[in-house]
Amino acid sequence: MLIELQDVYKIYGEALESEVRALDGVNLSVDRGEFLAVVGPSGSGKSTLMNILGCLDIPSHGTYWIDGVDVSELSDSQLSHIRNKQIGFIFQGFNLIQSMNAFENVELPLIYQGIAPGKRHELAMQALERVGLGSRSRHRPSEMSGGQQQRVAIARAIATHPPIIMADEPTGALDSKTGREVLTFLQNLNLEGSTIILITHDNSIAATARRLVRISDGLIVEDKVQEVSWV
Repeated sequence: MLIELQDVYKIYGEALESEVRALDGVNLSVDRGEFLAVVGPSGSGKSTLMNILGCLDIPSHGTYWIDGVDVSELSDSQLSHIRNKQIGFIFQGFNLIQSMNAFENVELPLIYQGIAPGKRHELAMQALERVGLGSRSRHRPSEMSGGQQQRVAIARAIATHPPIIMADEPTGALDSKTGREVLTFLQNLNLEGSTIILITHDNSIAATARRLVRISDGLIVEDKVQEVSWV
C-alpha cells in the first residue's frame, strides 16, 4: 500500500459556531501504480484532500501513511523532503516563475534537492525533451502558450521520476485539444508505473482514470473501478 488515510478530518474553526469540516472522516487507500481521479464540485473537499495527500497540509485528526511512514510524526523539513522526493505536483495555474525560463523553472526544485549541477542539468533537459519542449528551454513563460506552460509544469513534476504525480485540475486553464494532450500524457505516465492522483470537478476528465473516488461535503460517497476513457 502506497497511501493510506484512516478517519482523516480537516476542521477549520474547530469547536466554534463557524466550524467548517472540509474533510469529515475520510478513509482511503491507494496502491502503487493506480490512476485515481478524485471528483467533486467546488467546496466538496477535493482540494483539501489533495493538500493532505501531498503533505502540503496536515489533518486535524486521523492518520495518514505514505509509503509506510506516519506523516503526523514528521517535522516540517521531513514533510518537505517527502514533497521533493516522492511527489510531483501539477497545478491548474502552472505556478511557473515568470522571470525564469523553462529550463530554470524545471531545474529549480532539483537545486532545492541538492542535486549536483551536472546531474540536474541532465534531468531538467531530459524532462523538457520528454514533453516536447527541448527546443524552447530558454523561453520564458510569457513567450509560451498555455499548453506549453503546462508542459513545462509537467516537466518540472517528473524531472526526478517521483513515484506519485498529483494533478489538481491540470486542464482547467487549457483548450480542449491541449487538455486532451495533457491527459494522454498522464495516462502514459501511469502505464509506465507512476501513481497518478487527479483532482477534478469534471466527470469526463475523471473518466480517464481507472478508479474514481467521488467526494461531497468532505465525505467519500463513491469509490469504484471504472472502464478507462482513453484520450
